[in-house]
Amino acid sequence: MAVVDFYRGIDSMRKACAGAHVVTIGAFDGVHLGHQQLLMAARAKASALSLPSLAIVFEPQPNEFFQKERAPARLMRLREKVSAVAEVGIDAVLCLKFDARLRALSAERFVEQVLLDATQCKALIVGDDFRFGCDRSGDFEFLQQQGRKLGFEVADTETHEHAEERVSSTRLRSLLAEGQLASVKALLGRPYSNCGRVSYGQQLGRSIGFPTANIALARRKVALEGVFAVLLEHNGCVYNGVANVGSRPTVDGINKAKLEVYVLDKTLNLYGDFVRVSYMKKIRDEKKFSGIDALKQQIAVDVEQARAFFASAETELNM
Repeated sequence: MAVVDFYRGIDSMRKACAGAHVVTIGAFDGVHLGHQQLLMAARAKASALSLPSLAIVFEPQPNEFFQKERAPARLMRLREKVSAVAEVGIDAVLCLKFDARLRALSAERFVEQVLLDATQCKALIVGDDFRFGCDRSGDFEFLQQQGRKLGFEVADTETHEHAEERVSSTRLRSLLAEGQLASVKALLGRPYSNCGRVSYGQQLGRSIGFPTANIALARRKVALEGVFAVLLEHNGCVYNGVANVGSRPTVDGINKAKLEVYVLDKTLNLYGDFVRVSYMKKIRDEKKFSGIDALKQQIAVDVEQARAFFASAETELNM
C-alpha cells in the first residue's frame, strides 16, 4: 500500500510545518479516472516545481453534510480514499471536517486560511466545474484573480469522458446499482472494491457449510447490493470467493447493509484482519427465501456460478 502524509485539519498541518505544496481539492469519491486525471496533473506540476503534491478532501463529504440521510451512497470510506489517492502518486492528504463552520467560510477566507496559511500553496489544480466557499461563491475565475494577487498559479483540467459521457461519481453509483461491473471497472481503471476489518458474525454460514468472513462496511448506505463473484485480498494473497452485500432478508430482515464473503476452496483465519473485496461479476439480486434450507440450496448454486466465472476468466487469460 502506498504511503502518504496525512493531516486531519489545518491545525495538524500547521503544527507539522509541512512547507509549500502543489494543491488539488475535491470530494474524490471513488477516485475514478476523472479524479485520477486531476491528481496526476497536480503530481506533474509538483514535480516540475520540485514540491510535494497535496490533495484536500472533506469528511463528511459535502453532500452528506447538506443532504444528511438523503445523501447518495458513498463509494469509498476515508481510509480507502486516502489509499487510492496515494496510489496515484500524491504525497500528502489534508482532510478538512466539513461542518457549519467550514460551510460558512467565505471564498476569500478559504483561500487565506487553507490555501495560504495551512498548505502554503504555490500552484492549485482544480476541475473545470470546481466551486467552493459559502454558497459556492468561489470559482475558477475568482481563484485566478486570487492567485495573481497572492502569488500562486491556478490551472484547471478538462472533463474526463468515457464512451462520450462524463466520468462522475454519480454515473458510477448508477452503474453499480445496475450491476454493470465491467463498465464500472472502465471508469475506475480497476474493479470496484470495499475494504474493512473482518469481525465475528452469527456463525450461520459455518453451520450450513459455507463459513463467511463478515466485513464491517461502516457506512449508512452501500452503492451496490446482491450476490457477486469476488476477489478477496489478504496479506498480499488473493482468493476467489462469493459475496453477499445487503440486509440478509432471510436471516435478519433489517435495513442495515452487511458484507459477507465465502472463500472458495480455502479455510482462512481472517478475524480481526483488514481485507479488500473486489467485485468481479454480479450473480443475482438479494432476495428473501422461505427458510434456511432454501437459502443453503441457493448458496450452493451461487458458488457453482462463481466457480464457472473464475474458470472462464482463467481460460481467457491463458488464451
